[in-house]
Amino acid sequence: MSFIQVDGLVKIYRPKGSDPVRALDGVDLSVNQGTVRALLGPNGAGKTTMVKALTTLIKPDAGHATIDGIDVVHDAGRIRPIIGVSGQYAAVDENLTGFENLDMVGRLYHLGAQASRRRAQELINAFGLTEAQNRPVKGFSGGMRRRIDLAGAIFSRPPVLFLDEPTTGLDPRSRLGMWDVITTLVSEGTTVFLTTQYLEEADRLADDISVIDGGKLIAEGTADELKAQIGGQQIELTLMDAADGAVAGEILQRHGEAEPHVGGDGRELSVGVREGPLALERVLGELNAAGIRLHDAGMRRPTLDDVFLKLTGHSAGAEDEDDAGAEEGS
Repeated sequence: MSFIQVDGLVKIYRPKGSDPVRALDGVDLSVNQGTVRALLGPNGAGKTTMVKALTTLIKPDAGHATIDGIDVVHDAGRIRPIIGVSGQYAAVDENLTGFENLDMVGRLYHLGAQASRRRAQELINAFGLTEAQNRPVKGFSGGMRRRIDLAGAIFSRPPVLFLDEPTTGLDPRSRLGMWDVITTLVSEGTTVFLTTQYLEEADRLADDISVIDGGKLIAEGTADELKAQIGGQQIELTLMDAADGAVAGEILQRHGEAEPHVGGDGRELSVGVREGPLALERVLGELNAAGIRLHDAGMRRPTLDDVFLKLTGHSAGAEDEDDAGAEEGS
């Protein structure tokens, strides 16, 4: 059996004055021990609801889930000691210092004073917070707060760690630092369940990716497997005149693996192709014969953003207000 096993999980929210929202709609999921599983999707897709269900914070309406063979609903008391959780917002006491925050976590785990302080100092050093450890957290940057929060989540050395959009709002440098911390934890044997809407984050960290939209899993696989669904490479065009879009789209469709995507003001077109250089050569030849002028043309490998756009019809940063509201009101 997989380390994390989810079968037919359903969660329905019933906001007052609104129709019910199926935040999770029959989700099946398997995660192997010592790996990173990224749950990828837009705001309101059901990512946070999934984390809440697996970490015993809410009860699903149907389905079954286990962690290391332990039922998350019926044996919640046995689940909590083996998991660590870092939510979307850093759960820290701003009036305490960084060290005091972690020492407090140790006391809540009923560690003795000496053991708690020793582990707190160990994590302070590991997360690069030694110089700031005696400063109140209210003066910390966003990245430093997230590091303190993550350090608290792994204080008891849990075998599985749930990270719900851990780098939301961080600057690029802090995000890279957080990725390094997560990579180190996994190398030490931790199983990580990561929700994110940052496609680069999933590409960088995850062994396997599950894409969720509208409470349903719509695709699973490694990053390379998902990218392969939309062609080996992408041809991208920027037209001088948007009026040429229809003809350019017909040309791209003849040589592509799917219907071309049209973006921007109608001048930007792209399509997945199998034999990139040959397809690009033929497309440019037909565009030239048709008298279509180009501002730019090129070829690149597909990204997870291309995958998400193909699967859902919108980018991963898009928000479904109904689902998002349901999750916030849970």
